[in-house]
This record gives sequence, C-alpha cells and structure tokens, in this order.
Amino acid sequence: MPTITPQGAYELRFRSIFDTGRGLAFRCDANGHVDLDALSETARANYLFARAMVGRDYAAPVVLPTVH
Repeated sequence: MPTITPQGAYELRFRSIFDTGRGLAFRCDANGHVDLDALSETARANYLFARAMVGRDYAAPVVLPTVH
C-alpha cells in the first residue's frame, strides 16, 4: 500500500487535457511553489511550458502529496 512521505513532500501536476495519462509533475512545497533553481534546464523549460499552456494543452495544476 502506498504511503505518504513523513516530511510532507509534494508535487505540482499538470494533467494533459487531450491525452489521458500524459502530463508533467514537479517537486514543490505544500503551496505549490516550485524551486526553479533546483530544476535542470530541461525540467525548467518543461515547467515554464506547462504553465504557459494551461487551458490549451494542460489543465490547471494541482498540488498532491508525493506517494511512495
């Protein structure tokens, strides 16, 4: 059975509007703030793209606890 991490790790998920099961997820705090400096260049570009495409390719992001 999955357990939630005790430190309260979270991820910000952008679900694809058109392709079920496709999306992007980024580690964040409980308020959905992503540390851009901690992301790789590729991850940062993907994050900024997902934010720009909310309502076009991605649904509004949701903050979810990380499950292990």
